[in-house]
Amino acid sequence: MTTTEAPGGSAAVDDATRSVARPFYVYAVLANSLFQRGVFVLYLQQRGFSAGQIAVLQTLIYLVSGFAEMPTGVIADRIGRRASIVIGQVLIAGCLLGQVTSSNYWLFVALFVGHGVGMACVSGSDSALLYDLLVRRGATTGYVKIKSRFTMLGTVTSGIAIVLGGQMQAFSWVIVYVGSAACLILAVVVLISRVPEIRGVDAVDEQDGTEKAHRDATPWRALLRVATPALVTLAVVSGLMHATLTPYIIFTQKTLSDQGADTALVSVVISAGFFAGGLVPLLSDRVNRRFGYRAVVPVSLLALALALGLSGLGLVWVTIASFLILVGIPEITAVLVDNVLNEAVPSRHRASLLSMIAFVESVLIGTGYLVLGILMDGLGSSVGMATYAVVPLLACALWLPVLLRGARVTTETAKPTDAQAS
Repeated sequence: MTTTEAPGGSAAVDDATRSVARPFYVYAVLANSLFQRGVFVLYLQQRGFSAGQIAVLQTLIYLVSGFAEMPTGVIADRIGRRASIVIGQVLIAGCLLGQVTSSNYWLFVALFVGHGVGMACVSGSDSALLYDLLVRRGATTGYVKIKSRFTMLGTVTSGIAIVLGGQMQAFSWVIVYVGSAACLILAVVVLISRVPEIRGVDAVDEQDGTEKAHRDATPWRALLRVATPALVTLAVVSGLMHATLTPYIIFTQKTLSDQGADTALVSVVISAGFFAGGLVPLLSDRVNRRFGYRAVVPVSLLALALALGLSGLGLVWVTIASFLILVGIPEITAVLVDNVLNEAVPSRHRASLLSMIAFVESVLIGTGYLVLGILMDGLGSSVGMATYAVVPLLACALWLPVLLRGARVTTETAKPTDAQAS
């Protein structure tokens, strides 16, 4: 795939980038205004569910989302990326409304399954839709900047919504859940009214002759064609990075508590880390231009290993400092890797292939939760954290040959101009 430039030079590219970005920014704010996200466990407890039952629901939504990634990705390429997002958000909104009107556990099981499917419909489709809209405008060079701001707005909005949800539930749980569902519906309205639809076949029509010569009939054939060793390694390394970062953020709550921090301090630290993780990606575009993803990947992995190792010292303020300073670095890498993967895969099956990669990440993250939980139970929270540092170090070792050889992530036939220059 060749990165084209919009007619009129850089000014036209900037205008095209802004016109594509604006509705996505509004969508990011609305889609992440989920007020129940930080208090839903309390709601489930009030419904009479035990900790074990709640754990089953959480595990279920995670597994369903992971296994639904590939079929929903194929659907997104066939019927349209925007349509897939709309279906997913409407399904999630319906599940949230169902949760606030019922107390039957088996109905909650069904609702959480539906929620997981909805998450899978959105995952991959939003990135594919955004990237191919930029392809259509000849402005893919702006993807990293838009994606970093999109991530920042979503993360910061989530943090604010969590705080508001804690206040709203004091008045009524109905307000919390209906408010979340309403924001998702508004996000859908923004997409339908301001973002054009793109299917896989539509996106291919925007490509050059080289891309047209490789119109794979299925995403599996496309995967075999683009799956260079470097691309596969990047997908695995990215999955291991997320399998470290996500459990680390969640289990830091327990680590801090075991090291003597009270609940109020833990909540402040986690909230601060949440906002840091949202703001730091704003540096992604600058970091990408100056260093490139190849160098940033190992830096992020080593930062995670250092943070985990410092947590193992058992000193609460060292754990807090390392968490706040280092937790945002992998978020930069996530944006850069997302851009590289979008460049590497063909437009016709973009949502399908991104969903396959998301499936790998989901499996690794789920395994990471299990492994870190076992380590913390068996060795204690601090030592368990430090021991888990072997995971990002392993990922760094996997990436090292790609870094030293300068191996290409993209194929010769689907190689973007930007990638050639990097």
